[in-house]
Amino acid sequence: MKNLAIIPARGGSKRIPRKNIKDFLGRPIIAYSIEAALQSGLFEEVMVSTDDEEIAQVARQYGANVPFLRSSKTADDFATTAQVLEEVILLYQQQGRSFETACCIYPTAPLLSPAALQKGYQLLQEKNYDSLFPVLRFSFPIWRSLKLEEGKVHLNWPEYLNHRSQDLPPAFHDAGQFYWFNIASFRTKQALYTDNTGALELDELEVQDIDNETDWKLAELKYKLLHHLD
Repeated sequence: MKNLAIIPARGGSKRIPRKNIKDFLGRPIIAYSIEAALQSGLFEEVMVSTDDEEIAQVARQYGANVPFLRSSKTADDFATTAQVLEEVILLYQQQGRSFETACCIYPTAPLLSPAALQKGYQLLQEKNYDSLFPVLRFSFPIWRSLKLEEGKVHLNWPEYLNHRSQDLPPAFHDAGQFYWFNIASFRTKQALYTDNTGALELDELEVQDIDNETDWKLAELKYKLLHHLD
């Protein structure tokens, strides 16, 4: 299979220092993303794109390749994920290696399972999507959401005030774990999200955004529940 796993993990994390290699239940958190990719059996190459030598060393320790370090241009606070992926693909081409499909896997996704990667890849191929990513359903209808203005409560969509919750359409958000994409389509459209992007719905227990210490503890609790750990 001409599939490439790209795990972007720069060194400069602001909200949680050294987040990408911080200990998560006894192992660096990036190890979980690397192992999910390897255990899926889908990839010819699992690589980590980083500007940081310590992250590179940890990545290699857990089985990923780091064939080159990220440039300073794609390692700053303003570089987009698409720019990082484009750089990786170009550098592989310069080495004489090309791939048909790639999956960008985030380094702080310890709840990611090999099965989710496999299901995502299967849908990408079957539906001929440009790209695909996992989504999570909002637990409460966003159409009944509120906003605060000078301490007063207002409905974002007043027209739905008298609608029953069960009659409102479900809404979803990006689960923030991975993006499968067709490389040719990506390079043509320069975007991971297009009008031909599919989705894989995940359960709430399989997803946790990690932006602060509370999120980190919740992710550890969910991991223990998923894997039946004490």
